[in-house]
Parts: sequence; structure tokens; C-alpha cells
Amino acid sequence: MVIDGVEVPEDGAPPVDHVGELIQRVAQGDQGAFARLYDMLSPRAFGLILRVLVDRSQSEEVLQEVFLEVWQSAERFAPNRGQGRSWVLTIAHRRAVDRVRSAQSSADRDVRIGFRDLDVAHDGVAEQVELRIEGEKVTTALATLPEAQREALTLAYYGGYSQSEIAALVGAPLGTIKTRMRDGLSRLRTEMGVTS
Repeated sequence: MVIDGVEVPEDGAPPVDHVGELIQRVAQGDQGAFARLYDMLSPRAFGLILRVLVDRSQSEEVLQEVFLEVWQSAERFAPNRGQGRSWVLTIAHRRAVDRVRSAQSSADRDVRIGFRDLDVAHDGVAEQVELRIEGEKVTTALATLPEAQREALTLAYYGGYSQSEIAALVGAPLGTIKTRMRDGLSRLRTEMGVTS
């Protein structure tokens, strides 16, 4: 069975990371490998970016930036540190979040200038500030999790993978993935001060 470029053998042997192999070939300047990598992962990466940005045209721009970064930094991929698919999707998620932060920063600057010029209060500012603070809390809380828990939660919530797909992709038993996600969510609640 092959899921997003990771071949999971039926006999219990370790998964084969075809995406990682393509990335290593891209690092050597192999344009054909890059084309195959793009064909294999661009739909998943685009879906992830679109979920973060919502705007289709911005998502298309960010997708281009992601694969440009993959082309330029493929030699930094370390197969011993994770799956190739995870590496590409992490770049996609980071780029999408950077775009949101940039847009938020620009909007905040426009709001500040508008308030200074108009000297009027605006109810939406409090809401924007609360959303921004909440987003920063989630990002900070995620960063405190162990890598295995963070990876499982990121693949589930940002990548849209099921628990069984995550298990196959990272080469861990399904029960282990369920435990990682349960423990990770519990730690996130604690970090964010959620009591219910």
C-alpha cells in the first residue's frame, strides 16, 4: 500500500519513503524528480495551504513559494529525521502561517493608522486581538509538545490525515498514534489553560 509516496509493506517491513528519495534526487538537480515530487504532493500541499489561508489565489502563490523553497533547499532534507512528505508539508504549513501573519500585521497597521486618522473606536479590533492572541497561544503550546506528539497532531489537523494514515506514514502502530494524539491534546489543553 502506498500513501502519499510512502510505501507500507504488507510484511511489516519498515516503510519506504519514495518522497524522501525524490527529494534527495532534487538536491542533485534532477528536474524529472522535481516534476514527479510536485505531481505527487502539490494537491495535498495546496489543500493544507488553502485550509490555512482560505483565499484560493493566495494559496496558489504560496504553493509556488513552497515548491521553490523545496527546489532551493532540498539538500537540507535529512531522511533520518523524518519522512519526505512531512518535510514538504511542514514547509507548506509554515509558509501559509507566515502569509497569515504578514496579512494580519498589515491589517493591524492599517487599523492603527485608520484609528489614528479617524480617532474612532472600532469593535472589531478587540475581536481581532483576541483571535491573534489565541492563535499565538496555540502556536506556542504546540511548540512545547514532544516532536512525536506535535507531528501526529499537525498531520491530523493541518494535513487532514486519519489516525490510520498517520500510523502508516510515520511507521508507528495505530495505538501509538492514538496515544500520542490523546497525550498531545491533553498537554495542549493544560498549556492553554483549558479546564473543560
